[in-house]
Amino acid sequence: MTENEVGQKKKVNRREFLNFAWLASLGFILVDIGGVTYFFSMPRFKEGEFGGKITLGKISDLQSVGTPPVNYPKVKFWLTNVEGGIKALYKVCTHLGCLYNRNDQEDKFICPCHGSQFNYDGTYIHGPAPSDLDSFVIQVVDPDTGEVIAETNSDGEPLSITGIKDAIIIVDTGRKIIGKRHS
Repeated sequence: MTENEVGQKKKVNRREFLNFAWLASLGFILVDIGGVTYFFSMPRFKEGEFGGKITLGKISDLQSVGTPPVNYPKVKFWLTNVEGGIKALYKVCTHLGCLYNRNDQEDKFICPCHGSQFNYDGTYIHGPAPSDLDSFVIQVVDPDTGEVIAETNSDGEPLSITGIKDAIIIVDTGRKIIGKRHS
C-alpha cells in the first residue's frame, strides 16, 4: 500500500449509489405497504356504528306489536315488533342489494328497484328476491349483571320478549343471519 491509499476512503461510484438508492426506496415502499395492510385489516367497528353493537334501550321503550317498524338509517336496519317478537331486519334487499323502503299504504317492505316485497317480519311475499330478508342478532341483556338473557336463534326467528322486564336490547350488526330461501 502506498501512502496515498491508507488515508483515503473509497469513493462510491455511480452504479453503487444507484443500487443503494433503489434498495432504500424499495424498502420504504415495502414498509408503507405493510403498514397500510396492517391498519386496513384491523377492525374499526365501534359501539353504535354499523358493524358493531347498537344499544337500543330498555324493552319498555319499544313500540308495541303491530305498530310500524322503526327505521335506523345510520346502522342500516329496521326494528320490527311482530306477533312472535322483535326482529332487526337488514335494510338491503336479498335480490341485488338495493335499499328497500316501507310502504305505508300496502303495509309491507317494497324494493324500489325490482319490486321485491316482504312482510314486516321479513318473509318473502313477491318478486325476484331469492330469499327472506336478512336480519341481525338481537340480545336482551340484564342491565345490572351484563348477562345475556335471550338471543336471536340461528334461524333468525323473531326474539320473544314476553315476560322480560327492565332489560336492555342490543343489536349486533356484525352478526348477520341469512334469510331462508324460498322455492
